[in-house]
Amino acid sequence: MPDTTLLLQMLVLLLVIGAFAGVLAGLLGVGGGIVLVPAFFYAFQTLGYDGPQLMQLCLATSLATIIVTSVRSVLSHNKKGAVDWDILRRWGPGIALGAIAGVMVASSMRSNTLQALFGVLGMVIGLYLGLGRAEWRLGDAMPGGLRRAVISPMVGFLSVLMGIGGGSFGVPLMSLYNTPIHRAVATAAGFGIIIAVPSVIGFLLMTIAGAPPFTVGAVNLPAFALTITMTLMTAPVGVKLAHSMDARPLKRFFAIFITFVALNMLRKVLMG
Repeated sequence: MPDTTLLLQMLVLLLVIGAFAGVLAGLLGVGGGIVLVPAFFYAFQTLGYDGPQLMQLCLATSLATIIVTSVRSVLSHNKKGAVDWDILRRWGPGIALGAIAGVMVASSMRSNTLQALFGVLGMVIGLYLGLGRAEWRLGDAMPGGLRRAVISPMVGFLSVLMGIGGGSFGVPLMSLYNTPIHRAVATAAGFGIIIAVPSVIGFLLMTIAGAPPFTVGAVNLPAFALTITMTLMTAPVGVKLAHSMDARPLKRFFAIFITFVALNMLRKVLMG
């Protein structure tokens, strides 16, 4: 059992992480999960829980927090009329199916394989955030038909494998198809709900060997509760900032941060 001092340090760390993740979810639409997964990984590993299913524990707990954060973010954005409900209705079923497939695949993978995937996809996201241009376009409107049928499950599938909401893939996707950035950020929060709800249900049915105390399925309840306490307070702050400032400089900084996090995750896999 970890000593009291270490537990208190982890308590403070999780509260700070939750506050940061909540602001990011509202401000950049990238979802707090891209911060929470490596943070949970570090916290659980430091506390001595480093089994072959550690990443599943981190993914599931992150996605559980995203349900609450995304609902709060959608409600806040909707008050400003920024959510595109038509996109959510058309893309939701495919995203949900992809999320369910993601849980099925993730549950059978080893932790280091999921770490490697997180590292590679995290670098892709970081590079896009850092190097992407607002004027880049793949089309004038979100695609339908076969393209939507192919792309929408991929958004859900890849998001679950990273333990993130829909923002990291959804915002760039909608921006590339000519959706204004504030509308893309708001609508991506809805993607987060569609991804997180079915995936968390699936993860709750898992059994994690050697999991930390108070873990249900693959969701650690103390980490969930501590994180969500902060994200509930800070997500609306991020939404307010998103509608009142130019987020581009912060996005560049965040791109560098995520790239380093992804590289560190890959380093641990290669050295582990």
